[in-house]
Amino acid sequence: QVQLVESGGGLVQAGGSLRLSCAASGSIFSINDMGWYRQAPGKQRELVAAITSGGSTNYADSVKGRFTISRDNAKNTVYLQMNSLKPEDTAVYYCNVHIFAFTVWSTNAYWGQGTQVTVSS
Repeated sequence: QVQLVESGGGLVQAGGSLRLSCAASGSIFSINDMGWYRQAPGKQRELVAAITSGGSTNYADSVKGRFTISRDNAKNTVYLQMNSLKPEDTAVYYCNVHIFAFTVWSTNAYWGQGTQVTVSS
């Protein structure tokens, strides 16, 4: 089995910063792409940022220059540093990790449980 545990959400004022973490554990053989999505009330889940196993990154236009995604392969962890937060960043944030697991001997996408980020104006 594979587990993803997120942490780091919370309430922050506009202009503030938060750092999200997502740690993968379990029957992991290898980890490929890692990413963060978010879903605001009444809206579809959207990609915020992603990072490949080689370290290439891409970002949604709305967060470019404010958010930074990174990964620590030794810890099987992906991070999202969020600066200059805006009220429109308020959402539940989910990590999404592509893992080749021993138990199924294939690559599948796994989701974290979600963490609430609320930005007050």
